Amino acid sequence: MNFTFEELTSAVQGSRVGKAKGRRVRNREAKEEALIWAATRLFASRGYEATTTREIAALAGCAEGLIHRYFDGKAGLLLALLRFHSSRTVGEMSERVPRGNTLEQEIQQVMEWEVERMWDDRDLLRLSIPQAIRDPKVGAFVSRVGPQRHAKAIAGRLRLHKQCEKLPEGEIEALAQAIGALGFVLGFMRPVVLGHDRKQARKTVCNLARIFSRGLTLQ
Repeated sequence: MNFTFEELTSAVQGSRVGKAKGRRVRNREAKEEALIWAATRLFASRGYEATTTREIAALAGCAEGLIHRYFDGKAGLLLALLRFHSSRTVGEMSERVPRGNTLEQEIQQVMEWEVERMWDDRDLLRLSIPQAIRDPKVGAFVSRVGPQRHAKAIAGRLRLHKQCEKLPEGEIEALAQAIGALGFVLGFMRPVVLGHDRKQARKTVCNLARIFSRGLTLQ
């Protein structure tokens, strides 16, 4: 299976993680980053199962034993990759999605972002979801760090709107989680798993944003 995490690989290469290419790295931080960079490249080109720790270490210019010492094996490297990816996407939502003038616009913009994010990350999801099912550690991490961090960021945006000011905390969090879950369904499950036309997603997002905001306005 050939994974093409273009955005993720580019982001890793653009950070200090990618600076170790072609030379032996010495301090621990640099070695950890080099191993994450190498794992990202190899998982993207060959897939998780087919990639060996020996290959990762060779590309990173590090001893293979450091993968087990620093990350507790290849699964730990996957967790480090996912952690890097999650931090990047939460930050990008804040930077790239402007605050909506109305609650409906806010929900629509955020949900559209989530839909596009899931589509862009489809290869990473193809990799991480099976591993989350097989490995309880990966599953717990994906559940805690991925959806939870995004739901928290979405909830923070919703609280800025008047209709949400009097909502109980639990309801705001539930709405934020629903937006994230629908983004996953519309951006990944329907087009990638079920083969549905992606063009329908935007129309569905608009209708859902209207329904959510109308319900909150009528309180």
